Amino acid sequence: MEIKGKRSNRNEDKEKFIAYLDTYESIIVLEDEKRVKKINEFRTYILRNWERIFDWRKQVENPPEGARGLGAMESHQRHISYRMKKRGMHWSKEGAEAMVKVKQGILNDTLRNAYLKNQKRSVRKEREVKKMVKIASLLRDGKKESIGAKKGRIAVYGPTSSAIGELAKIINR
Repeated sequence: MEIKGKRSNRNEDKEKFIAYLDTYESIIVLEDEKRVKKINEFRTYILRNWERIFDWRKQVENPPEGARGLGAMESHQRHISYRMKKRGMHWSKEGAEAMVKVKQGILNDTLRNAYLKNQKRSVRKEREVKKMVKIASLLRDGKKESIGAKKGRIAVYGPTSSAIGELAKIINR
């Protein structure tokens, strides 16, 4: 954590955090007991997880160059959990890790390049594979052009002098 250009001591930050919560709690203690309870639950959670809250790159010595922060995984974990929990599936550690890598490759659009990276194909064979993939995608595509209505009538269950009846006369000619 950077404060005014100097690296701060985490324990000092922890003490400041506790002081802020104590101050806030003393302000609201007269207003609402539910809020005080929520503040205490929040305090307990944060203090229990204090070391894991900070950026991992600052926690380890010599992090890899270009390493990114973890970000919020919660928004992306749904893609993985939906695939991993279908039909009561069970996974070995190696199988689960492989499936996560596949799903990650699909979501990041890196799977195809990673898969084809080690395959050595001739130009002719590569052309045949692309042709087959294109044919397969065309067969899989369920969209078909509409040819429109060839013949039809509007049934009128009322007088032909009504607005819908007049419309039916025009269309059914």
